Amino acid sequence: MHALQNRVYNQTPSSWKIAAFCCPRPTVIGRVSEAGRVWVSVRPSSSSRSRSQLVQGLYRLSLSRSVFLSCPQQSRHTHTRNFSSSPLRMSGFYNLKAELPNGEKYDFEQLKGKVVLVVNVASKCGFTPQYKGLQALYDKYKEKDFVILGFPCNQFGGQEPGTDSEIATFCERNHGVNFPLMKKSDVNGDHTNEVYKYLKDQKHGILGLSRIKWNFEKFLIDKEGKVVHRWASTTSPESIDAEVAKLVG
Repeated sequence: MHALQNRVYNQTPSSWKIAAFCCPRPTVIGRVSEAGRVWVSVRPSSSSRSRSQLVQGLYRLSLSRSVFLSCPQQSRHTHTRNFSSSPLRMSGFYNLKAELPNGEKYDFEQLKGKVVLVVNVASKCGFTPQYKGLQALYDKYKEKDFVILGFPCNQFGGQEPGTDSEIATFCERNHGVNFPLMKKSDVNGDHTNEVYKYLKDQKHGILGLSRIKWNFEKFLIDKEGKVVHRWASTTSPESIDAEVAKLVG
């Protein structure tokens, strides 16, 4: 096997089956996700950082089941090969789990056949009054298999400083919230919970950026587990009513 391939194999999880190719010192220069596949363009480079850039690029693409490698100058040497990513990422929305405030796991398998709205929430934010709109939306459609999941997060202006118990009490007393709230967790950065890793990869935000910008961003998932919409904090629960209605039928 080509020396470069050996180095790549040695620095990536053993479960991966990375494409074989013959481009000398290729560098990842771009990627486009579409229909569950990822295209990776590579080009010859003399940079000493090429190998690490390639490895890092393939690692970032671990949400895909296939990698398509192309080298414009040496296309006849390019091959395509499937590789297996982590079980969690390959399995989809219904294999996700989230931690509840009591430490138990909320298994997303129970959401099969339901329309789901996932929102990162906070108690001391200018958008906190959206809790009432979210609860009204939940009350309106919950009998039609509609679920809202709230993910408290303190990453935006420190606006969710309380404990899980304090958060639940605040939401119930001030906004009448009775849809499920998960344990407080991160939605950006190194400690991002698995649900938000998945959602952000499935549906990017403005300008194609994946990171959550602020509290009360919203993801809508259809009855087949597909992330069909992502809305910014400024989008009110009332304004997405029509989209929810279409999905619940």
